[in-house]
Amino acid sequence: MRRRDASGVPRRGRDRRARVLVPRPGHARVGGEPPSTAVIGGGIAGLAAATALAERGVRVTLYEREDGLGGRLAGWPVTLSDGSRATMSRGFHAFFRQYYNLRGLLRRADPGLGMLTALPDYPLRHSGGLRDSFRHVPRTPPWSALGFVALSPTFGARDLLRMNPVAALPLLDVRVPEVYERLDGVSAHDFLASIRFPEAAHHLAFEVFSRSFFADPRELSAAEMVLMFHIYFLGSSEGLLFDVPDEPFPDALWEPLARYLRSHGTEVRTGTPVESVTPVSGGGYRVAHSGGGRHHDTVVLALDTDGLRAVVARSPGLGDARWREGVAGLRTAPPFLVSRLWLDRPVARRRPGFLGTSGFGTLDNVSVLSGWEGEAARWAARTGGSVLELHAYAVPADRVRDVEEKRLVEQLRQVYPETRSAGVLDVRHEWRADCPLFPVGGYAGRPTVRTPDPGLVVAGDLVRTELPVALMERAATSGFLAANALLERWGVAGQTLWTVPDRGRSALLRALAAGTGERRT
Repeated sequence: MRRRDASGVPRRGRDRRARVLVPRPGHARVGGEPPSTAVIGGGIAGLAAATALAERGVRVTLYEREDGLGGRLAGWPVTLSDGSRATMSRGFHAFFRQYYNLRGLLRRADPGLGMLTALPDYPLRHSGGLRDSFRHVPRTPPWSALGFVALSPTFGARDLLRMNPVAALPLLDVRVPEVYERLDGVSAHDFLASIRFPEAAHHLAFEVFSRSFFADPRELSAAEMVLMFHIYFLGSSEGLLFDVPDEPFPDALWEPLARYLRSHGTEVRTGTPVESVTPVSGGGYRVAHSGGGRHHDTVVLALDTDGLRAVVARSPGLGDARWREGVAGLRTAPPFLVSRLWLDRPVARRRPGFLGTSGFGTLDNVSVLSGWEGEAARWAARTGGSVLELHAYAVPADRVRDVEEKRLVEQLRQVYPETRSAGVLDVRHEWRADCPLFPVGGYAGRPTVRTPDPGLVVAGDLVRTELPVALMERAATSGFLAANALLERWGVAGQTLWTVPDRGRSALLRALAAGTGERRT
């Protein structure tokens, strides 16, 4: 029989070593007059928190400054030059099978996850001609690592002899928060250099992974990168293949989830930016927003880095000096660019739905959106064209934007030469700089879910959870953890959570890794 979480939603996954986190026992729902909670931020973290609270009878008001939900996965309508309507977004996101808690959130609206479709491969390509793929790599460690080395053209016999296996041992026993104690003071670039990975593998595989944090590997904490290897590759048997939504984010994900929340009594207030949160002497908080203000018993701050800093700066009564200093010190990653092109002809049929790239200037990946997203596919079928999306992560802040946009399109033409003769019927460029940066030595200053105010909690992918989660899964997990922290106050059982295994899979390798850590300290 499949095990089920507190909401009756089955855990889906193949990893028998996945870890379950059972909340404190309590009532199924709040009793008496239900308390009220303001969830500020309608991204993944805020939606997770609102869902867990509303399901247990809490009166939830969800405030979102934008007109739609989804946060950094939001979408909005645009009118193309041919008059047709399309949905623009901030770009491609991979829904890995390790995202147990995010997928559990999405199952509220679609128990079978029918809105997700699997891409058959995760290919990588370097400008020098090297190519890698995860399609045929075994999913279960250590065979996943051995299979990748055996199948990858970037690992030759001479390269393997040059590597430093002792320096690589921390990859084999990742625990949180110990990984931060050991490696947060080292950059991802320097850590990989100490292992002496082959230069080609360094650029083709590992740099592609580290840049998924929207940061240059020289600025990224090695602890975050090592944790990522554990989650996606060395610690989990779910593998590195992933799913994608089969329609734009609003249609596939957020509008169905909003309907679910409203059916549980949640008031969803989009287009309502919150200005400040003020503790009230008699208890609770006054949430001031663009339309006025309202009193709530508790508050969840589920904002991006800039939004959290701004609200806390305008709310002098929140937290204590140390907590406020930590929030004020949070940083955002460098700007990134998403370019979407509507072309007048298709790309070659053999092109994958998603391709990670390295060595092509600032281009980090290419998605053939019309190969798997319904809206884009329908436009392509009607016009005979194709819809492509390009990403450039961690663009230097001093770059001229229109120049970079043109360069990105030129880099596409190097990767897919058939696009050189294609006419661009429409193009949209999105520049953003609001992803959290996890810099070297920055872990200790990041906020946790709990704050000095018992009725105030924080959620988002910038939060320290002390669990092996990252990116979208960290956002969802932290949202559920924030809800659980508030539910404990009312004696209500919270959301059961799952993570990938919280340690390396081999006792022998764990012992070796522990020994190297003791020698370094």
